[in-house]
Amino acid sequence: ALNEEGFALLSFKSCIQEDPGASLANWNSSGDDPCSWNGISCKEGKVVSIGLPKNRLLGSLPSSLGSLSSLRHINLRSNRLQGSLPSGLFAAAGGLQSLVLYGNSFSGPIPPEVGNLSFLQILDLSQNLLSGAIPASILHCKRLKALDLSHNNLTSSLPVGFGTNLTALEKLSLSYNGLNGSIPSDLGNLSSLRGTVDLSHNLFYGPNGALVNRGPTAFIGNPGLCGPPLKNPCSSSGTASSGASTFPSLPSDHSPRASEVDSSKSRNGPSKNVVIAIVVSDVVAIGLMALFFFCCYRRAVSSKSKAEAENSSRDAKGGKKYLCWGKDGTETPAEDAEQFDLIPLDKQVHFDLDELLKGSAFVLGKSGIGIVYKVVLENGLTLAVRRLGDGGSQRFKDFRTEVEAIGKVRHPNIVLLRAYYWSVDEKLLIYDYIPNGNLSNAIHGKH
Repeated sequence: ALNEEGFALLSFKSCIQEDPGASLANWNSSGDDPCSWNGISCKEGKVVSIGLPKNRLLGSLPSSLGSLSSLRHINLRSNRLQGSLPSGLFAAAGGLQSLVLYGNSFSGPIPPEVGNLSFLQILDLSQNLLSGAIPASILHCKRLKALDLSHNNLTSSLPVGFGTNLTALEKLSLSYNGLNGSIPSDLGNLSSLRGTVDLSHNLFYGPNGALVNRGPTAFIGNPGLCGPPLKNPCSSSGTASSGASTFPSLPSDHSPRASEVDSSKSRNGPSKNVVIAIVVSDVVAIGLMALFFFCCYRRAVSSKSKAEAENSSRDAKGGKKYLCWGKDGTETPAEDAEQFDLIPLDKQVHFDLDELLKGSAFVLGKSGIGIVYKVVLENGLTLAVRRLGDGGSQRFKDFRTEVEAIGKVRHPNIVLLRAYYWSVDEKLLIYDYIPNGNLSNAIHGKH
């Protein structure tokens, strides 16, 4: 006869109204072993995992799944599940380690019972219709490594102690919500952050005193937020200056679902005047950015023309020739040159310094010789960029000799150095990005 775990799973099937791919076809009461059912994994005869992603299942989620005492992982992403998140699931499934429900249509609040999941490491509820505040009880999930609540309708401020209690977080994304208040300074305590940090497109305001090394893309779309790394200076009252602007608040690939729009209309959102002010500030920002890059371009062209004229003059007098190493890698700069464009080390480099500086940057880690960033270019290419600190203080000739030697190394266990940039004040090394974690964990393992 079917055991209790089998009946709990069948209660989930009974909540499914449509199953276009027949992914639950072999879930039936005639068998006595639910471990053989599609999407179910077991250990020692106990259900430990439910994985049915991208099956277009239409229905709801029952509380009865919380009765699966050994359940550790639930992955129901990219389906058509709807309704509220059952509090019974959070209250009973205390051993749950990962809950991935993104890309559905769940609505209502996040149950406060989420705090009962003391072993939870991954919580991804993004791209749903969830509303209300982030429950303070989530601070009890001290093992959380990845928290993604982006693209919902969440409101209110972050719980007090968010950064102090969730110190194991490696990834944090709360973008595209209606979260407000100031960004807590204790977010700077999140020392384990390695991947994405995204608080963009909310209603945060006041000075940003935490995570300033994350780059502006982590905070854009919060018109009331001021201070670095944003370009919005803070006024004497600690708010964004009235004349300040922010970066455009919506990327071109973001198109909210109609249900998201309808749901957002029902909550207390910004007034029409505020929306108009945001749009105007974004238009001004785009104009200022365009003007800034145009001035930089004109300055670069002017400097290049001046340098060429000086080079020609020196050549005629037997002086040194100043050369830039083009993308074909045929020429090198002179020893006492002061600043150059990005210098490729192979012919596969098809981007320049401007494209690199416009990319989205996230800190991967720090060392005694600088900071390493993950940089995603506009065309999707992902790179690792090391910005040298005191370790990059050599003269150009010494720096070039050392970098060229590294760039010639080809070995399956050594990351390729693709290009570099040198100036008196700024030195960058551009590598391939390897998405398999860091070297320390590879050598010593994760504790």
